[in-house]
Amino acid sequence: MNEIFRRPAPELPKAPATTRAGDGLPRRAWTGDEVQGMIEAGIIRHGEPFELIGGDLVAMAAKGNHHETLKVSLNYFWIRQAPAGLMVASETPLRLGPNDEPEPEFIVYPQGMKPGDVRGDTVLLVVEIADSSLPTDHNVKAPLYARFGVREYWVINARRLVTTVYRDPGSSGYQSRVEVPGSELLSPLSVPSLAVRLVELEHET
Repeated sequence: MNEIFRRPAPELPKAPATTRAGDGLPRRAWTGDEVQGMIEAGIIRHGEPFELIGGDLVAMAAKGNHHETLKVSLNYFWIRQAPAGLMVASETPLRLGPNDEPEPEFIVYPQGMKPGDVRGDTVLLVVEIADSSLPTDHNVKAPLYARFGVREYWVINARRLVTTVYRDPGSSGYQSRVEVPGSELLSPLSVPSLAVRLVELEHET
């Protein structure tokens, strides 16, 4: 009988992590693996427009004509410009951490990696094309990308063709933020071969 009382109590399952919405109420924080499982089980439709940000499933903003035209033009340009050893992927989830998988317009990374293995400290460039999503891309995603070590992050204003270039990431955000008009050459530090003038893209399609 004494042996029974000396046995350690069984471990209880850990409570899932939580996040907090604007209403102040705690929410269950989802992980990327859990979301993938729900997609495979048919609970979430494949291709449903959402991103995993801080454990929340955040609906992606509607994309207007300016956004789609610029995305297609830039994709076409970069596919032709990308040198051997470099991959440019469009609308691919970027797994930063267990609870964060944003889906930027473009990620640039070394060819030897699979898209699902790319992380914040290995991606060479992250690009968001913004129309209605400008506040989120600047105020939510910029600090998130900086925290996970994304070395260079662009937010392209689809209407004005002005690009905000973020560099020098740190725990408190990016140390460098510069606005580049569409007439000037945008050149990523790690991949200068992808340099582009946005105003010239309309002639490339």
